[in-house]
Amino acid sequence: MASTPETMPDGRPAIGLIGLGAFGQLAARHLAPHADLTGHDPHAPMPDGVQAVTLAEAAAQPVVILAVPVQALGEVAAAIAPHIQPGALVIDVASVKLEPMRILRETLPAGTRILGTHPLFGPQSAAQGVAGQSIVLCPEPGVDPECAASFLRERLALDVHLSDADTHDRTMASVQALTHLVSKVITDLDLPPAPYTTRSFELLAEAARLVSQDSDALFRAIERHNPHAADLRRRFFEAARALDKRLAE
Repeated sequence: MASTPETMPDGRPAIGLIGLGAFGQLAARHLAPHADLTGHDPHAPMPDGVQAVTLAEAAAQPVVILAVPVQALGEVAAAIAPHIQPGALVIDVASVKLEPMRILRETLPAGTRILGTHPLFGPQSAAQGVAGQSIVLCPEPGVDPECAASFLRERLALDVHLSDADTHDRTMASVQALTHLVSKVITDLDLPPAPYTTRSFELLAEAARLVSQDSDALFRAIERHNPHAADLRRRFFEAARALDKRLAE
């Protein structure tokens, strides 16, 4: 990959990673072999391959990745805004896109290149590695995502999809918000282990297991910060109540 404004002469991106929670740790582990990583998170240990720096130093990198909850994004964006360099590429990894990209657009300096991303995997689903996993890129108008897309394809072997933020959130209302809702209900039922099962039950149990360790903040972000999720959730519960009524007749 040729040198670009966000890469060093040797082609390694210089990245400031802000937020080293569960997903930040996963990102750091897979990015460290391919990038010069600096990181900031006062509440989490710094993984191998990441140099601990101040928030200002992390925010001053040519590429800045914000691996923080949607609920904290506004506060973090305001804190880093004075330190963002002209033309820097700022990336978020939230599970919704319209709200985070609006926050970044309204808070960061003019000229900042904003690239919304949604890795469609997490620490559990990527336990065996990220190769072959999917990621969605939602660039701001005028932002060319090709350099980032090439890095993700060639260095991390990810399956890269391009989308606009609204199409992404509409799609995720069913692909993610609905499946997480169903999986959360199954998990909360706390069913005892079954001595024998069907394939369909095993698939439901696997779906519930994959999201069982997700934080409540992530679940709320998926359900409450996607503007298209509430209507689908309403329709789901209406269908469930109608089915319950039919079975009682």
